[in-house]
Amino acid sequence: MKYLLMIYSNEADEAKLDPAVEGELMAAYGAYAGAMAQAGVMVGGERLRPTQVATSVRVRAGKTEVLNGPYADTHEQLGGYFMIAVPDLDAALHWAARCPTAPYGTIEVRPVWEM
Repeated sequence: MKYLLMIYSNEADEAKLDPAVEGELMAAYGAYAGAMAQAGVMVGGERLRPTQVATSVRVRAGKTEVLNGPYADTHEQLGGYFMIAVPDLDAALHWAARCPTAPYGTIEVRPVWEM
């Protein structure tokens, strides 16, 4: 079964990271992605640009509205994701707990609804 691991953290806090700490975090992500690839569970994943460059689109009463920035103002922002294919939710939760952002952010685990 496929699961999406959505990585949420506070962009403002991450922007203040010391470059050496940021380098360590990126190295940890490289190791994490490598472990998932080696285990044969990673389907894909990407880091997202900050929310300040996001554009939100919605249609209300037949009219398209384009908004600069994210749809919602939240404490944590979606910063990236991994799509994994594992046997069950327990396996997905295992990989989510190993994510380098898990100790200070939130990893939302959501099953993919295959169409």
